[in-house]
Amino acid sequence: MVCSKCEKKLAKNAPSAPDPWKAGASNTMAGGGRKINENKMLSKKDRYSPYGAAGKKCATCKSMLNKDGMFCHTCAYTKGVCEMCGVQIQDTKNYKQSNK
Repeated sequence: MVCSKCEKKLAKNAPSAPDPWKAGASNTMAGGGRKINENKMLSKKDRYSPYGAAGKKCATCKSMLNKDGMFCHTCAYTKGVCEMCGVQIQDTKNYKQSNK
C-alpha cells in the first residue's frame, strides 16, 4: 500500500539520454576492445545487487526491502500505513489480522 503522494514518486521514469552506437561500447575494437575467453562474472567490478548496497530493512520485522521505503508490504498492510513514508492510510482498528 502506497499513499497518493508516494505513488507519484513511483511513476517517475528516468530520462532517456542519447546513446551513440560506438561511444563507450565495450564490444568494439577501437577502445581496446573486449578480451577473448574472458569470464564476465570475475572481471566485472560493480556487480548487480538486487537489494542495493545499503541493504535497507523493514522497521518492524527487519526483513530486506527491494525498494526505497520504511516497511515491507506485509507490515504496511497489517498496520494500514504507506510502505514508503509511513503515513496512516487505513484505519485497521476493527480488522482481525495476524502475521501467522
